[in-house]
Amino acid sequence: MPEFFNVLPPAEALEVLKQHLWVAVEGETVDTAQSLGRILAESVRSPEELPAFPRSAMDGFAVRARDTFGATEGLPAYLKVVGEAPMGEAPRVATFTGEAATVHTGSMLPNGADSVVMVENTQQVDGTTIEVVRPVAPGENVIQPGEDVRAGDPVLEAGHRLRPQDLGGLLALGITTVRVARRPRVAIVSTGDELVTPNETPTPGQVRDVNTYTIAALTAEAGGEPVPVGIVPDDYEAQQEAARTGLERGDILIFSAGSSVSVRDITADVFNSVGQPGVLVHGISLRPGKPSIVALLDGVPAFGLPGNPVSAMTVFDLLVRPTIHLLSGRKEPSAPRSVRARLTRDVASAPGREDYFQVRLTPDGDGLSADPVFGKSNLIYTLVRSHGTVKIPMESAGLYAGQEVSVVVY
Repeated sequence: MPEFFNVLPPAEALEVLKQHLWVAVEGETVDTAQSLGRILAESVRSPEELPAFPRSAMDGFAVRARDTFGATEGLPAYLKVVGEAPMGEAPRVATFTGEAATVHTGSMLPNGADSVVMVENTQQVDGTTIEVVRPVAPGENVIQPGEDVRAGDPVLEAGHRLRPQDLGGLLALGITTVRVARRPRVAIVSTGDELVTPNETPTPGQVRDVNTYTIAALTAEAGGEPVPVGIVPDDYEAQQEAARTGLERGDILIFSAGSSVSVRDITADVFNSVGQPGVLVHGISLRPGKPSIVALLDGVPAFGLPGNPVSAMTVFDLLVRPTIHLLSGRKEPSAPRSVRARLTRDVASAPGREDYFQVRLTPDGDGLSADPVFGKSNLIYTLVRSHGTVKIPMESAGLYAGQEVSVVVY
């Protein structure tokens, strides 16, 4: 096997894949109430005005604004209360000059009224008369028809990831189904003679398969549909067959382990044998995760991730997650949640590569401290004990204790 270390930075490796990849988003219709986190396949326009009628924004009295002009506590305006605008139905009363109607927050304004006086700016004189001690302007304390959204207005664009407030907004317009992108299927193959399933007891030299389940969970979190293919031994023909199965079942193919230059690591050869153009990038200027593969196999993006869990998770976040978003038609950047914290220890690095290390966050006065969690990349509990990860830029020789850093939170 030839040496692969003609390495690229992660962003450039992803760009190489994008240049070769043709994306066609396939849509499906789902219930709006069940669409949280899905990506819209089609833009949505409002079928109606919201609200559909003038609504009171306050508890108080619906009035004609001109009847309150000049009103003060010393010289109040006296208005006759002619009835009430009940919630959930059209008012049976109308207001004319010198009249008011009791309204509640959200109730429909009666005909003739153009504003609402807050109840605290009134005083009850008797059963049918109020004093208004502060004037209101036309439209004050009233939500006008179409003020939230007008009929025909664009509501949400294709490629938008649906949030809780988006579901509320769609359902408020009576949009009970939406067209969303089908979740990209991610076929996951774990390779290695040493692997057994989690429900087996390993014999000396064996370990339980961790990456299938970690990568599946990362896939679901990123908006994809995990499709585990299974554990495959370090055998060329067996891995070829697993790759073909993964290409049939998935829109993305992931091989875990088998990406380094060891004679037993044959993922690059397997990828080149099952699809064109084959391997695009073999080696990322990154730690952990340098021996990673980016390929395109007959239109299907394929990744060879390191077998070490820390490395696999790092490379997944940098390369696989944005590819899932790309195949979903997602338009907004998938910026991860991050917090600022002060580093508690020096962390060295080597210029010319991006370094990532795990940290544990603890409260520190008004802020947070980031305590590095050091451990080899094949130790899963390096991740379990961590709250997030910190990037050391390619041009940096390291970070210093007391320096403020950005922590991408898991």
